[in-house]
Amino acid sequence: TAGRPARFRLHPPALKLSSPHRPPLSQAHHKTASVLSDLRSPPPTSLPRPPGAEGVAVQEEVVAVLKQAEEGKPVESVLLVDRQLRYLPEAFGRILGLRVLDVSHNQLQVIPDAIGGLEHLEELRLASNALVSLPDTVGFLSNLKILNVSTNKLRTLPDSISKCRSLVELDASYNGLTYLPTNIGYELINLRKLWVHMNKLRSFPSSICEMQSLYLLDAHFNELCGLPSAIGKLSSLEILNLSSNFSDMKELPFSFGDLLNLREVDLSNNQIHALPDSFGRLDKLEKLNLEQNPLSMPSAEVVKEGVEAVKEYMSKRWLDALLEEEQRSMAEAAAAESLQASTPKAWLARSVSWVSDVGGSFVGYVSGGQSKSEKDSILDQQF
Repeated sequence: TAGRPARFRLHPPALKLSSPHRPPLSQAHHKTASVLSDLRSPPPTSLPRPPGAEGVAVQEEVVAVLKQAEEGKPVESVLLVDRQLRYLPEAFGRILGLRVLDVSHNQLQVIPDAIGGLEHLEELRLASNALVSLPDTVGFLSNLKILNVSTNKLRTLPDSISKCRSLVELDASYNGLTYLPTNIGYELINLRKLWVHMNKLRSFPSSICEMQSLYLLDAHFNELCGLPSAIGKLSSLEILNLSSNFSDMKELPFSFGDLLNLREVDLSNNQIHALPDSFGRLDKLEKLNLEQNPLSMPSAEVVKEGVEAVKEYMSKRWLDALLEEEQRSMAEAAAAESLQASTPKAWLARSVSWVSDVGGSFVGYVSGGQSKSEKDSILDQQF
């Protein structure tokens, strides 16, 4: 339809090379080289092509997308999924109206820096490729809402990813990440879902506690040693998976009990010995997995009875802890009051003595303790 943005999706080619509707292979190569050259893109030799009819179809589709964009026709969505692509031309960064780019399940090893030019891009799906890094220019994608880089070979995420402030979903699972950008939580305040499972994370940056919109956090199968002490600030968190961090995950911070909206928690396959007393505050909890932990509190018997039994047990401990704290505070207040009551006479006597000494010295000074000749000359001048 005229004026309607194009949406490209590749399908397996139905025609054989001998089909009269398809030019000979040499002509297809010539066409590809010509268009890519016009777009100032790398020569076709730097864009490896799978052999056979399907490879030619992929190449022609890429060229068609770029040509349409070059002619000023709107292109909002490009889906090149599972097409054995090994290279993404720099010219893709000039498809200015592009909102969705999905090149998942290919053989891409690098994403061009020009990707940062897609200022209207809202979805970028790069899952299941061979990427070892992302370009720093990804930080220019200020309208990006969904980023999927799962199942690659990433060891880090660029610090600039924190500038993608519109991000709602980030999937970086199944990589080799050892840490997350330091400021990721300070900037990604709109992030709702974060998947970082199946990595090698040892800790979370403290800034992650600032993700006030975070609804889901999945970090199972990492090497996490614990959680930031302020994790309780994630007031919107409802689903949390920290399972299978094995010998590294041994305890939860006291602020865990501040996650009042938690509905589902998986802590299985760790080395947690005790839940914090504050766990008893999690009234909305519906699903809880504590399997394969050396728990002593609550006991294994309580855990076997299910989530409601654990909630009841921990709630009682929490109330007992509050009562104990209140009694301690009252005892300390009473002791302080008693101490104050036992000291006023001595304090008053010392105060009276001090005032008397000072008063006597002052009276002596003004009444005769000094001769007129010894008076301050400045005072004489004033009088």
